[in-house]
Amino acid sequence: MAETGRRSDPFRGFRFRVVVTGLATGGFTECTGLSVQTDVKEYPEGGLNTHVRTFPGRTTQSRLVLKRGIVDRALHDWFWAIVAGTIVRRSGSVVILDEQGAETVAEWRFRDAFPAKWTGPDLNASQSNVAVEAVELVHLGLERRV
Repeated sequence: MAETGRRSDPFRGFRFRVVVTGLATGGFTECTGLSVQTDVKEYPEGGLNTHVRTFPGRTTQSRLVLKRGIVDRALHDWFWAIVAGTIVRRSGSVVILDEQGAETVAEWRFRDAFPAKWTGPDLNASQSNVAVEAVELVHLGLERRV
């Protein structure tokens, strides 16, 4: 039986932290791509006309897209090392924090990531927006830890 007066609200998505091992990356304003998908293989079995049998296939992970205001060259330089032929893979995690920002309530770890795309800021002299960069990371796995 549930305890009276106690409730569990869903985690809020605005208080999060992204950590990339060996990289002082600062804070991010947006993180998307926490997604894993398994392909489905269909097998139309002969003589069975009521449905098609399905089986799990290969599992793939989406690219993590990280956006932040430009504060240093860390993400840019990591990407340009790839362009120059030096592949540096890094692991890290995406962490959702509680309302006070003190405790981890959810964590996904990614491993062996490298930047596949870097996007610079959109610039417009008639606006006072923050200059935002984005980097897309490909990785070899996403694991829910907490």
